[in-house]
Amino acid sequence: MQIVTISTPRDTHEAALLKSHHELRARVFSDRLGWDVDVSDGCESDDFDTLQPTYVLTVDNIGRVAGCARLLPALGPTMLVDVFPSLLPSGHLDAHAAMIESSRFCVDTTLGEGRGEGSVHEVTLTMFAGIIEWSIANGFREIVTVTDLRFERILARVGWPLARLGDPKKIGVTMAVAGTLPASSEIFQKLRPANYRSKFTIPLGKVA
Repeated sequence: MQIVTISTPRDTHEAALLKSHHELRARVFSDRLGWDVDVSDGCESDDFDTLQPTYVLTVDNIGRVAGCARLLPALGPTMLVDVFPSLLPSGHLDAHAAMIESSRFCVDTTLGEGRGEGSVHEVTLTMFAGIIEWSIANGFREIVTVTDLRFERILARVGWPLARLGDPKKIGVTMAVAGTLPASSEIFQKLRPANYRSKFTIPLGKVA
């Protein structure tokens, strides 16, 4: 599996990967989880996709998108502040230039590749490592996100615990919580699978 990052597609291949990622989001968030999201022609998207985010994708060995996440600078519009402010004690996020928001994280757990014998799918760990690596490479040291309690437990299980920003609250069909995660070379080295590959490299040894 390989991590690919895309902002504006540079060719038809990247455009196809982005379309596949929107289709994966529709299958996970609408079909499987039952979230109230906008789906058109089998693809899920929202207004935050118009803000030129960076998409982190895990692509399997035969070119399928197996996992994805969307990254936007926390100083700009974010899902947490603009959609889920109730998850913040004061409705305000203390954002800074080194904070990035991760949203729309999902993994295609129907794929056999990467399932292994562990309790956490390899695609999930690959996504974690890819988000951290990209963040470090672009000067971000803190990741803010909204997730559910089940996923919060997965983060704790792999050794990347969420620092809650407020108490969990029910949003739609989900018990959601907002929090932050550190982006450091130590966490990257701990989480990345043995066969982790990405299309960008960074001097991890120089990053605190």
